[in-house]
Amino acid sequence: MQTFFQQLINGLSLGSIYALLALGYTMVYGIIKLINFAHGDIYMIGAFWGYYVINQYHVDFGVALVSSMVICAALGMLIEYLAYKPLRNSPRITALITAIGVSYFLENGMSFLFGANTRNFPQVVASHRFTVFGVAVTNIQLLIVTVSLLLMVALQLIVQHTRMGTAMRAVAVDQEAAELVGINPNHVISFTFGLGSALAGAAGVLIGLYYNSIDPLMGMVPGIKAFVAAVVGGIGSIPGAALGGFLIGILETFVQAIGLSAYKDAAVYVVLIVILVVLPAGIFGKNVKEKV
Repeated sequence: MQTFFQQLINGLSLGSIYALLALGYTMVYGIIKLINFAHGDIYMIGAFWGYYVINQYHVDFGVALVSSMVICAALGMLIEYLAYKPLRNSPRITALITAIGVSYFLENGMSFLFGANTRNFPQVVASHRFTVFGVAVTNIQLLIVTVSLLLMVALQLIVQHTRMGTAMRAVAVDQEAAELVGINPNHVISFTFGLGSALAGAAGVLIGLYYNSIDPLMGMVPGIKAFVAAVVGGIGSIPGAALGGFLIGILETFVQAIGLSAYKDAAVYVVLIVILVVLPAGIFGKNVKEKV
């Protein structure tokens, strides 16, 4: 039982990172039906920015986190403006291929500029271990889960209780009708990219603090797993993306705990297939009929 709760704590810590990433995927898809495969690499940029400001300016964790969110939000909006906006009326496959291209551009650009070697992320928060009923929990794990939950609550408040959130929901339902009532879809789409990228930047700093290592290719696998989490929860559903992230994190941790570390990635995709067979739209997704 102690092992179960220990792995549950570890899974929640990792799952909160996947949840933050999955939220970015699901928001962008909900607005413009685009799978932004460059999202995982924005998470990588966030980790590198946190690494840079901590080492160069000796800032604390809070400053590194907030500045990374700001930089990644700006980067996400810039990518949307330069790469996706000109293709908004193009076939979806065109935008999808562009997203993959942007992903490779960011990965290889960072490798070229800063090298492909793994770097040790500065431990700006001293680690302390607590043992409760035989279950070990570190202050870093608690920090990661707490920050992630606060960001998720803030996102939900923005989407449900602000004018921009109302505009986001309106554009997600019918972009043309939203435009007729005075909503500027370009501003809404840009804001959505910025918001999702800010969450990815926060996730990058948190994962650097958790694993103590970063590299230019670190966003590839977590990005795909976060996309799986978004699909499992129901692509386009914010609560679904958060739930999917936690489920994937817990699943991966338990697979490692039973000695199947080599198959942890495969287990994620097996669960995806099973859930989509039973619930084709995901856990919280809705089946939507499209006119042809």
